[in-house]
Amino acid sequence: MSVVDVVLPHEVSAVADARRRLLGYLQRARVADNVRDDAQLVLSELLSNAIRYAPPLPSGDVRAAWWLDKAGIHLEVTDGRGETEPQRISDAHPESLGGRGLAIVDVLTSAWAVRTSDRQRTVHAVVPL
Repeated sequence: MSVVDVVLPHEVSAVADARRRLLGYLQRARVADNVRDDAQLVLSELLSNAIRYAPPLPSGDVRAAWWLDKAGIHLEVTDGRGETEPQRISDAHPESLGGRGLAIVDVLTSAWAVRTSDRQRTVHAVVPL
């Protein structure tokens, strides 16, 4: 299948829209329900982090992309690169409101990585089929 590239507003409502679009794509591809759920959760975490912790791209938005291959469901989120790099917090306090997102991504994916340039950052993750 081909790459789906989605331009989204840099706002919280974009997360639900992206999840809905990804679900439709994965349903058409006949991906198992549990794998679809994992992929939607990973996309939600990546987009939420981009919207919460990074500025928008110079165009004022964020981008999400996804595609399937034999390795799994590839998910990418690109933002305007904030001052901090995404990193898993292994010792998030149980009562803390945040800090677990990338730990969830780490568990649900076979790999994830960050690519940066001067003006943007892309987080790429692969959810195994």
